[in-house]
Parts: sequence; structure tokens; C-alpha cells
Amino acid sequence: VGVVLGCNNYEVIDLGVMVPADVILEAAKREEADVVGLSGLITPSLDEMVHVAAELEREGFDVPLLIGGATTSKAHTAVKIEERYRGPTVHVLDASRAVGVVRVLLSPERRDQFIVERREEYEAIRRERAGRAERRRLLTLESARKRRLALPWAEYVPPRPHRLGIETIEEYPIAELLEYIDWTPFLRVWELRGRYPAILDDPTVGPEARKLLDDARRLLDQIVEDGSLRARAVLGLFPANSVDDDIQIYRDGDREEVRAVVGTLRQQMEKPPGRPNVSLADFVAPRATGIHDYLGAFAVTAGIGADELAASFEREHDDYQSLLVKALADRLAEALAERLHQRVRTEFWGYANEESLTPEDLIAESYAGIRPAPGYPACPDHTGKRVLFELLDATERIGIRLTETCAMWPAASVSGWYFSHPESFYFGLGRIARDQVKEYAERTGMAVEEVERWLAPNLGYEPDGERA
Repeated sequence: VGVVLGCNNYEVIDLGVMVPADVILEAAKREEADVVGLSGLITPSLDEMVHVAAELEREGFDVPLLIGGATTSKAHTAVKIEERYRGPTVHVLDASRAVGVVRVLLSPERRDQFIVERREEYEAIRRERAGRAERRRLLTLESARKRRLALPWAEYVPPRPHRLGIETIEEYPIAELLEYIDWTPFLRVWELRGRYPAILDDPTVGPEARKLLDDARRLLDQIVEDGSLRARAVLGLFPANSVDDDIQIYRDGDREEVRAVVGTLRQQMEKPPGRPNVSLADFVAPRATGIHDYLGAFAVTAGIGADELAASFEREHDDYQSLLVKALADRLAEALAERLHQRVRTEFWGYANEESLTPEDLIAESYAGIRPAPGYPACPDHTGKRVLFELLDATERIGIRLTETCAMWPAASVSGWYFSHPESFYFGLGRIARDQVKEYAERTGMAVEEVERWLAPNLGYEPDGERA
């Protein structure tokens, strides 16, 4: 969001991460801010946003409050935040929409109508959700497990990785990643909407997109030449089997000693006949079958040196190049995740030796297997990164660390799991019931209240016992 707004001539005061409410309010007063924005990448941020809104109300603010980030939603904003604060409260779907929203909110001619429309929209969401709560039906965890995805394990032999164990790549060549960059999200950061490469021929935004990409590629050439950004990766391939909704990772091929347990969650929404209630554990052979299966894990970063390079441009008062660095580091991290997954399929694990896909095919995910990341729809609990990082020793090996709230630093980093089964697919967990939360807390060793904080967007009930 800071990149997008900064590139559109707005002054952005970035207070950083995990900032207390009183610091935010004090800075808003001191800077005479026109807008306050809160970003929630990690689930616990949701409760903190409610608290900040209430504090803004208590202190008599009325400036617009923007809510965004991966864990937020329009529904959460409407139900939990908007009624806590007298000022305009607007959920912004992604960073590329921020400029349009701010522009309208600061426009004397358009502001009032926009605010009225948002308040009516959020009131409608609250009414609709109140009615839906009466209609929603969640299965018991026991019933959901009976409707698990039943793969024909007797007819399947899991591919054994060519190279079991952990591989560390301390310096991944940036030059190798350039062809794997997905330029569409990069262009959206700069308010240039459209798919690459078709956007280059757009009569309206095509010339600007070409100019931006030329600037980005010149900077990438400089980065490759001087090594100012560095990329690192670590991956591991391990013997594994599922036990109910847990995935057990074993210390060696004997499968007698459990090295780590990956706790997964199962869909509990009632579905039409024939549609399973899925868990990621369904894609790994159950231990009871006696089949030897495997699971992979990875963590990558392209952010080593990014802060220093961005700061060097800022010292020269070249904010544009500084913003380019940050945006490109994010894209390079995603490109490294894509390239490494390709090498896992064709080299390290080797279950797709004959794969021959173009970069466009890779972006379209036209390959076998998935790489879900903790914190995203299929496995929304960010604490899964703690298991993953400990398993890979990621901090020691490549320098990525986890904050207290499981955000990765450097920010231009990606981590996740590798599943090889050809029928594995991405899905959203959806709402879950209290019985699964309680059992998951027991399985992971967390308190129920802690699980509820991490999984707040997925709770099918209010923690105080009332239905959501």
C-alpha cells in the first residue's frame, strides 16, 4: 500500500509492524493525517484493528480509516470494525485499489456520496450475515471426517524423492529468476490493471506499462551485475504419512520416530452429496495403509539487501527507485518459489521428470502437485510456519526469521509445503465449529483461546458462545 500510494504522490508515514494503538493515534495527530490505514497480514491483527478503531472513536477522530491486508475482509470490517468508529471506515480489497479509495475520500465533491454508499453496503452485510447465521449448518468434526476425500490409495504408489533430506541454496542466482517473474501483480501495484503481456498493447495504459517495465528491467540488470539483492532457499523432502488430520513427518525411512507433526484443518460446512470435506492430510497416504508417502517443505527469500538498497536510493531522494526495489524484491521471491517448485518436481523429488512447461504455464499452475502456505485458505493457521521453520532450520540456514506473530522477515520471503499427489488441489477451509477448534488445540498444544485468535476469520461461532 505504501508503494502504491507513494507512486501516486501521496505522502505516506510508515510506522512499521506491530505498532500499538497509542503510537498510531499520536502519529496521526502529530502529522495531521488525512487518512489512517491499518494492514493485517497476520490473524491477530484483526482484534487489534477493532481496538484501534475504538481508540480513534474515544479520542474524537473522524478521519477515514482504511482496512486492508491478507487476513481482512469486507465482512469483518462491516461486522467488527465499522460500527466502532464514527469516521468513514472502508475495506480496501488489495493494494492496487488504495489510490482510488483515497482519491474519493479526499474529494469534496465525491466523498459524502461514497461514504453513504459504503455505510449502506456494510449495514446490508450485517443484516445478511445475521440471517445467514440462522441458516448455516456445520457438520460435527466426526461427520466431516466421514466425508473426507477418499483417494484410491491401493491403486497409487507415491513417488520416492530422488534426494531425501534438507538442501540449502545459500546464493540463488537472481539472473535465473528473471524469466519466472509474474509481471501482472507487479503492474497492479502501480495501478496498471490488466494481464501481462496483453496490457502492453492496451491503448490507454500500455505505454505507461512499457515504461515501467523498462525501468524495472534496467534496475534488475543493475542488481544482477552488482549483487545488491541476494536470494536464498532451503527445502526439505521427508518420509510422511497422515493420521486423521495430522501429517506425521518421520526422522528416517524406518518411520518409527516422528520428527514433526503438521496439524491440518478440515472443512466442516455441509455440502451436497458427493462433495467431500477436505483436509490437506487427505493428500498424504494414511499410516494405516502401510504405504510410504512423503511431504516437502520450503522457505525462500529474495529480500537479502533490499532494505539497504532501498535506503541508498532514499538518501539520494530517489523514492521511485526505492519503491521499485521493494516491489521487485517481492516479485523475485515469488519467482524463486515458482522456480524452486519446478526443480522439486523435476529434480529433487523428481515425480514429474518429463515436465516441460513455459513460464506462462507455471503461472497458470499447469502442473501436478501444490505448495500451500501456512496462513492461506487451505491452512490458515500462521503458527504452522513455526513447525516448518524448525523442521528446515530456516533462520540458521538462510536468514529468514519469524516475528512473534509469524510474519516472515525479510518481507520478500515465501514458505510452504509440497504435496505431490496428482489429485491434490487448493481449497478454502471456510468456517469451522467449536469441536474442531478444541481438538486442534489439543493436537497442537495451544490453548483454545489462542487457536481462536489465530483462526478468528474461520470461526463458525463467537468465542463467547453465540453463533457468528
